[in-house]
Amino acid sequence: MTSVVFPGQGSQTLGMAKDFHDNFRISQLAFEEIEDYTQLNIRKIIFQNDQNKLDLTQYTQICIFAASYVIFKSYINENDLSIDKINVMMGHSLGEYTALTCSNKINLKDCSIILKKRGELMNEAVPPNETGMAALIGNNSQQIEDIIFKNKLNLEIANDNSDLQIVISGSINELKENKELFLNNGVKKFVILNVSSAFHSKYMNKAQEQLALEIEKLIFQKNNIRIISNYDANLHKDNNVIKLNLQKQMANRVNWTNSIKTLEKFGEKKIIEIGPGNVLSGLIRRISKSFDIISINKISDLN
Repeated sequence: MTSVVFPGQGSQTLGMAKDFHDNFRISQLAFEEIEDYTQLNIRKIIFQNDQNKLDLTQYTQICIFAASYVIFKSYINENDLSIDKINVMMGHSLGEYTALTCSNKINLKDCSIILKKRGELMNEAVPPNETGMAALIGNNSQQIEDIIFKNKLNLEIANDNSDLQIVISGSINELKENKELFLNNGVKKFVILNVSSAFHSKYMNKAQEQLALEIEKLIFQKNNIRIISNYDANLHKDNNVIKLNLQKQMANRVNWTNSIKTLEKFGEKKIIEIGPGNVLSGLIRRISKSFDIISINKISDLN
């Protein structure tokens, strides 16, 4: 059996999925459908970076989702595959929404509309340039938590990406002020990320509450594909649990490391990363050597 993973914000690239769009009618139709639902010219943003919108959170998320969905549909179609052959789907942050759509748990229209809303809410959650995120290389989540606790820092782990890569969120001033503290406590590299806000932290609480109301309205469909939720890193088939975890996702940690360890314990061997870039493949290899991993982000990858 196979598992499929989908990337999150930060994986966007100019022109992503354009080769699929230009060569496959199913890809063109998928882009058109998402554009109809969102009333956004997504292809103009992705292919031309219209008004530099691609890196703005309110547009980035729906664009990455669209590119990932288009690539998935093309991959399934060109390989004459049934999603029944897929055992588990999961995604990093917004990628979880892509997983839920590609697994047919929620429909394309609902996901397109709610992801547009999600991007807007996260973008508007706090005033610009007040909060941010930093990537820390060299320590695991427990070591970073110990540094935060011992020094009484008002910072939070946002993404537990691997045992050697952690992303933290907080006020931009506190992040910058404590760079040397982290470097003096075993962190090998500390990089302030180019993001608009402190995602997956308490700064997203209000936005999470608003989005939870919209998620509550979604109708989830039953099927045999399991989902590993970012919130608790556990395997789920119960749609009520999947929905509840999704409602808690925005203001809480992305538990990617434990999600991959859950997949490993479940006995999965093959992982396909679908969407722009191959960041997740790299993270997965750092977490476990047990998987055969392939990345599909351009037409040549289909061969």
